Amino acid sequence: MRRTVVGVMGGGNVNRPTELAAYRLGELIAQRGWILLNGGRDCGVMAASAKGATEAGGTVIGILPGTDTHGASGDLDVAIVTGLGDARNLVNVLSSDVVIACSGGAGTLSEIALALKNGKHVILMGFDAGVALEPYRIGGMLTSASSPEDAVNRAARVVSPE
Repeated sequence: MRRTVVGVMGGGNVNRPTELAAYRLGELIAQRGWILLNGGRDCGVMAASAKGATEAGGTVIGILPGTDTHGASGDLDVAIVTGLGDARNLVNVLSSDVVIACSGGAGTLSEIALALKNGKHVILMGFDAGVALEPYRIGGMLTSASSPEDAVNRAARVVSPE
Protein backbone atom coordinates (compact mmCIF):
# COMPACT_ATOMS: atom_id res chain seq x y z
CA MET A 1 0.00 0.00 0.00
CA ARG A 2 1.33 3.42 -0.95
CA ARG A 3 2.20 5.71 1.95
CA THR A 4 0.55 9.11 2.32
CA VAL A 5 2.62 12.05 1.08
CA VAL A 6 2.05 15.38 2.82
CA GLY A 7 3.43 18.44 1.07
CA VAL A 8 4.70 21.14 3.41
CA MET A 9 5.08 24.43 1.57
CA GLY A 10 6.39 27.70 2.94
CA GLY A 11 8.94 30.45 2.73
CA GLY A 12 12.70 30.14 2.72
CA ASN A 13 13.07 33.27 4.85
CA VAL A 14 10.72 33.07 7.82
CA ASN A 15 10.69 34.05 11.49
CA ARG A 16 11.61 31.78 14.39
CA PRO A 17 8.00 30.97 15.42
CA THR A 18 7.28 29.81 11.86
CA GLU A 19 10.41 27.64 11.87
CA LEU A 20 9.38 26.08 15.19
CA ALA A 21 5.87 25.38 13.89
CA ALA A 22 7.31 23.83 10.70
CA TYR A 23 9.65 21.66 12.77
CA ARG A 24 6.72 20.43 14.88
CA LEU A 25 4.69 19.82 11.74
CA GLY A 26 7.49 17.62 10.40
CA GLU A 27 7.58 15.66 13.66
CA LEU A 28 3.85 15.06 13.61
CA ILE A 29 3.83 14.00 9.96
CA ALA A 30 6.61 11.48 10.67
CA GLN A 31 4.79 10.17 13.74
CA ARG A 32 1.79 9.38 11.54
CA GLY A 33 4.04 7.30 9.28
CA TRP A 34 3.49 9.73 6.41
CA ILE A 35 6.16 10.96 4.00
CA LEU A 36 6.98 14.67 4.10
CA LEU A 37 7.58 16.35 0.76
CA ASN A 38 8.86 19.90 0.41
CA GLY A 39 11.00 22.17 -1.76
CA GLY A 40 14.16 20.54 -0.44
CA ARG A 41 16.28 23.60 0.28
CA ASP A 42 18.30 24.18 3.44
CA CYS A 43 16.37 27.22 4.65
CA GLY A 44 13.13 28.32 6.28
CA VAL A 45 10.08 26.08 6.36
CA MET A 46 11.77 23.50 4.12
CA ALA A 47 14.77 22.97 6.42
CA ALA A 48 12.74 23.11 9.63
CA SER A 49 10.03 20.67 8.53
CA ALA A 50 12.62 18.25 7.11
CA LYS A 51 14.62 18.35 10.34
CA GLY A 52 11.50 17.72 12.44
CA ALA A 53 10.49 14.74 10.32
CA THR A 54 13.99 13.28 10.21
CA GLU A 55 14.52 13.60 13.94
CA ALA A 56 11.19 11.82 14.48
CA GLY A 57 12.31 8.94 12.24
CA GLY A 58 10.33 9.98 9.18
CA THR A 59 11.03 10.04 5.46
CA VAL A 60 11.61 13.33 3.63
CA ILE A 61 11.54 13.99 -0.10
CA GLY A 62 12.86 17.30 -1.43
CA ILE A 63 11.94 18.60 -4.89
CA LEU A 64 14.90 20.81 -5.80
CA PRO A 65 14.79 23.68 -8.29
CA GLY A 66 18.30 23.36 -9.71
CA THR A 67 20.32 20.87 -11.72
CA ASP A 68 22.24 19.56 -8.71
CA THR A 69 21.86 19.17 -4.95
CA HIS A 70 23.69 22.38 -4.06
CA GLY A 71 21.79 24.10 -1.23
CA ALA A 72 19.75 21.01 -0.39
CA SER A 73 18.74 20.26 3.18
CA GLY A 74 20.91 17.67 4.88
CA ASP A 75 17.72 16.09 6.23
CA LEU A 76 16.43 14.79 2.89
CA ASP A 77 16.12 11.06 2.34
CA VAL A 78 15.42 11.58 -1.34
CA ALA A 79 16.55 14.65 -3.28
CA ILE A 80 14.83 15.01 -6.63
CA VAL A 81 16.82 17.33 -8.90
CA THR A 82 14.50 18.92 -11.44
CA GLY A 83 16.24 21.80 -13.19
CA LEU A 84 12.77 23.37 -13.27
CA GLY A 85 13.31 26.41 -11.05
CA ASP A 86 9.98 27.71 -9.76
CA ALA A 87 8.12 25.36 -12.10
CA ARG A 88 8.94 22.64 -9.60
CA ASN A 89 6.06 24.00 -7.53
CA LEU A 90 3.70 22.01 -9.73
CA VAL A 91 5.69 18.83 -9.06
CA ASN A 92 5.51 19.60 -5.32
CA VAL A 93 1.74 19.79 -5.22
CA LEU A 94 0.91 17.06 -7.73
CA SER A 95 3.10 14.64 -5.79
CA SER A 96 1.33 15.43 -2.49
CA ASP A 97 -1.89 13.87 -1.24
CA VAL A 98 -2.60 17.00 0.81
CA VAL A 99 -0.74 20.31 1.08
CA ILE A 100 -0.05 22.25 4.27
CA ALA A 101 0.96 25.83 3.50
CA CYS A 102 2.98 27.64 6.15
CA SER A 103 3.98 31.30 6.14
CA GLY A 104 5.64 32.27 2.88
CA GLY A 105 5.48 34.55 -0.10
CA ALA A 106 4.63 34.39 -3.77
CA GLY A 107 6.15 30.92 -4.22
CA THR A 108 3.95 29.51 -1.48
CA LEU A 109 0.93 31.31 -2.92
CA SER A 110 1.66 29.74 -6.31
CA GLU A 111 1.78 26.29 -4.68
CA ILE A 112 -1.55 26.93 -2.97
CA ALA A 113 -3.14 28.03 -6.25
CA LEU A 114 -1.68 25.11 -8.22
CA ALA A 115 -2.85 22.65 -5.58
CA LEU A 116 -6.39 24.02 -5.59
CA LYS A 117 -6.52 24.13 -9.41
CA ASN A 118 -5.57 20.44 -9.39
CA GLY A 119 -8.12 19.35 -6.81
CA LYS A 120 -5.73 19.01 -3.88
CA HIS A 121 -6.83 19.90 -0.37
CA VAL A 122 -4.84 22.77 1.13
CA ILE A 123 -4.49 23.49 4.84
CA LEU A 124 -3.25 26.97 5.67
CA MET A 125 -1.07 27.31 8.75
CA GLY A 126 0.06 30.89 9.27
CA PHE A 127 -0.66 31.87 5.67
CA ASP A 128 -3.39 34.38 4.79
CA ALA A 129 -4.40 33.53 1.25
CA GLY A 130 -6.83 36.43 0.99
CA VAL A 131 -10.24 36.92 -0.47
CA ALA A 132 -9.32 35.60 -3.93
CA LEU A 133 -9.32 32.06 -2.62
CA GLU A 134 -12.56 32.31 -0.62
CA PRO A 135 -14.56 30.12 -3.08
CA TYR A 136 -12.18 27.25 -2.28
CA ARG A 137 -12.76 27.77 1.44
CA ILE A 138 -16.55 27.69 0.95
CA GLY A 139 -16.21 24.53 -1.15
CA GLY A 140 -14.18 22.82 1.57
CA MET A 141 -10.95 22.54 -0.43
CA LEU A 142 -9.22 25.26 1.61
CA THR A 143 -9.14 25.27 5.41
CA SER A 144 -7.00 26.84 8.09
CA ALA A 145 -5.23 25.26 11.05
CA SER A 146 -4.32 26.89 14.33
CA SER A 147 -1.33 24.68 15.14
CA PRO A 148 0.81 21.84 13.77
CA GLU A 149 -1.38 19.33 15.64
CA ASP A 150 -4.54 20.83 14.15
CA ALA A 151 -2.98 20.80 10.65
CA VAL A 152 -2.02 17.12 10.89
CA ASN A 153 -5.44 16.17 12.28
CA ARG A 154 -7.09 17.98 9.36
CA ALA A 155 -4.75 16.19 6.92
CA ALA A 156 -5.71 12.86 8.50
CA ARG A 157 -9.39 13.59 7.81
CA VAL A 158 -8.55 14.33 4.15
CA VAL A 159 -6.46 11.23 3.49
CA SER A 160 -8.56 8.89 5.67
CA PRO A 161 -12.13 10.18 5.81
CA GLU A 162 -14.38 8.35 8.20
